Amino acid sequence: MTRVPEVIFKTRVRNDALGGSNPFEWKDLSSHEIFSGKKVIVFSLPGAFTPTCSTSHLPRYEELYDDFKALGIDKIVCISVNDAFVMYQWGLSQKAKNVFLLPDGNGEFTRKMGMLVNKENLGFGMRSWRYSMLVDDGEIVKLFAEPGYSDNCPTDPFEVSDADTMYKYVKSLK
Repeated sequence: MTRVPEVIFKTRVRNDALGGSNPFEWKDLSSHEIFSGKKVIVFSLPGAFTPTCSTSHLPRYEELYDDFKALGIDKIVCISVNDAFVMYQWGLSQKAKNVFLLPDGNGEFTRKMGMLVNKENLGFGMRSWRYSMLVDDGEIVKLFAEPGYSDNCPTDPFEVSDADTMYKYVKSLK
């Protein structure tokens, strides 16, 4: 098995003691902290606020959250090559309460996963290829990568990284 890349994610966490209209502070979060000793589903997508990501990818993982928990999943993480501020606002707009939205602002995790692609044809710059994976204690158990991996892909495949495919796989392990 392959381990997830060890990186430091730059996140923002609420600290009400700060007061004011922006009670958030920076918090570094390591891959080790996210994955160690846990069964985690990760799905990665090209960008917050984009059509498929907002209408299908994230919402369905939110819908199936309790079903995944019942199968022994500890956490569901959505990674995107967006900064912490964008991921926070997207989470609010999506009313996401179960899936942890993890910013990979520099694309380091995505690059080390071998999933960083150029999406200049859409004006996005470097982004993540769409994929999902089951991770157990930092080890990648199963990876579902969309077909057609390429820079400036003219389409946005969404066939195997969806929540239902992952749910069927995790259920088959029981």
